Amino acid sequence: MVETNQGGDLVKNLIRQIDLLLPVIEVRATRGKWLRAEPVAALYERGLVQHVPGLTELEDEMCAFGPDGLADGHSPDRVDALVWALTELMLRAKSPRVRST
Repeated sequence: MVETNQGGDLVKNLIRQIDLLLPVIEVRATRGKWLRAEPVAALYERGLVQHVPGLTELEDEMCAFGPDGLADGHSPDRVDALVWALTELMLRAKSPRVRST
């Protein structure tokens, strides 16, 4: 998944150089990070999301994430990636998908 309004073409082209068949989903941010994160936060509140050990940097960033869209004064890139992924996997998905090899 690449955010097209933040260097997405560069990222998409880099991925294509590595594997032409790898699916790339393009997304465009039209709302702030805080607003995009609200539906995902509801998934956490309902107990539908759990983390495996080793995601300390993500969890620290989540704890520091504020309504201004920043985490400790910086863009929360890990939180943003998590929000895009969970939105696609849990909020937009029509049915489970299995990637073929």
